[in-house]
Amino acid sequence: MYKFYNPNPKNKFVGDCVIRAICKLEDKDWDDIYLSLCFYGFKQKNMPAINEVWRAYLWDNGYHRYSIDCPNVKSFCEENPKGKYLLATGEHVVAVVDGDYYDAWNSGDEVPLYYWKKEVK
Repeated sequence: MYKFYNPNPKNKFVGDCVIRAICKLEDKDWDDIYLSLCFYGFKQKNMPAINEVWRAYLWDNGYHRYSIDCPNVKSFCEENPKGKYLLATGEHVVAVVDGDYYDAWNSGDEVPLYYWKKEVK
């Protein structure tokens, strides 16, 4: 089920989907994730929302990437009622927590290409 989620402190919606999604998965505030991604971007000499930057952040924080064959975000949620995931489409990322997807807009019809999940030790 779709749940509205926008942790941006100025309630902005554009260009920060990866920050919003990681905030939800990591239970951290927008500023913390933004600054972390800026640091990763600085090391790579790239912008914080570029795929390579946030992928490096996720990898370094215990997440692993998995292939997916799923028609849309809604169906992924139905098939995965437990756990935390970051779903990536070609243009967007969205957080999934225990079968609900959290986003600033209803992205349920988007087609995920792969997902990231934190490995539990």
